[in-house]
Amino acid sequence: MLVITRREGEEVVIGDPAHPIGIVRIASIKGDRVRIALDFPRDIPVHRSEVANQIVTKGPSIAGKIRPASNK
Repeated sequence: MLVITRREGEEVVIGDPAHPIGIVRIASIKGDRVRIALDFPRDIPVHRSEVANQIVTKGPSIAGKIRPASNK
């Protein structure tokens, strides 16, 4: 695993810098929460790890049915 330190507003380029696959930007940092912006072509699937795990175990048809966990 590659670990890179970035500040708010900085980016990481994925793939060939002349023709990147995608870009990851640190959108904001508030306390222990980091918001990232992912700029990838629509044909490249991007999922949170918990969603990706559900897709692997239950199949791709589950993707449209996953809802965020309740904070209650």
